[in-house]
Formats: sequence, C-alpha cells, structure tokens
Amino acid sequence: MDYDKEMKLKNVEFGDMPPQAFLLGLLSAFDNRYQAAADAYFKEITWKQFFAVICIGLCREAPTINELSEVMGSSHQNVKQILLRLEKKGFIRTVPDDKDKRKQRIIVTDAARDFLEENDNNGQQSQYVIGRIFEGISEKSLKTTIQTIMKMERNLSRI
Repeated sequence: MDYDKEMKLKNVEFGDMPPQAFLLGLLSAFDNRYQAAADAYFKEITWKQFFAVICIGLCREAPTINELSEVMGSSHQNVKQILLRLEKKGFIRTVPDDKDKRKQRIIVTDAARDFLEENDNNGQQSQYVIGRIFEGISEKSLKTTIQTIMKMERNLSRI
C-alpha cells in the first residue's frame, strides 16, 4: 500500500506519521463521524443507545450492567447512563437475577423490538447503509482489518 497516497485527507498533512498512529486517529475520527450520522438517522434514540440494545441482544442471557459494559467496551458509569435513558423511553427494563437477587438483568422490551423493526424494515435499511460504507472493499481486506483490530483489542486489554 502506498501510504503517501492513501494517508491524505482534506486540509491535513501527515508528514512522517507512523501508520500505527494514523490508524488510531483514523479509527477515532471514523467513530465520531459514524456516531454523528447514526444520531441524525435515529430520531428517538442515540447511536450509543441503539448499540446498547443491539449488544443486549447479542448476549446469551439477559446481561448485567457489568457484562454489558464489557460487550460494549465502555465504562459501567457510561452504560448505566445509557440504560437509564433507555428505561425512561420504555426500551429496556431490569429484573432481579434468578440466582443472585443482588444482580439486575437487562431485558429488551417490546417497545424496543417494535422500534428496531420500524426503523430497519427487516434489515433492508441497515444492509443498504452497510453496503455503501463497505463499497469497493474486498472480503480479504475486511478479514485482514477485522484480524488487525481484534489483535489490537487483545493487546489493549493487556495494557
């Protein structure tokens, strides 16, 4: 890859920036842009709230706040704030754990499922957006990127 050609953005000079530093900055900037676009798309909830609902659905059983924080890669405090807003909107509820009543499990409500169905047309809209974001990117490049970010994630957990 020719980094001199690839590492160009409007009004930005990268000079001798190492590719690792460039990638970290690029990931942060992409995250910010994606969040802004997703926040504009969803009127009722934010991208982070939507992401929380999706992450709850990925869990084998209704997660605790600590478990959801780990899945989302966010702090307990941030996830708690997101969940409080979702609870006010009727998108989630908490129930005591069957085995340990001190733990609270997070349940997605019918209102959240209805919202997801109404705003995604059975996956067509999200598939369209995802298709546009990844347009022109080969499956091989995607797999390499996934492997790279997963290795970065493992390394980060050791810091």
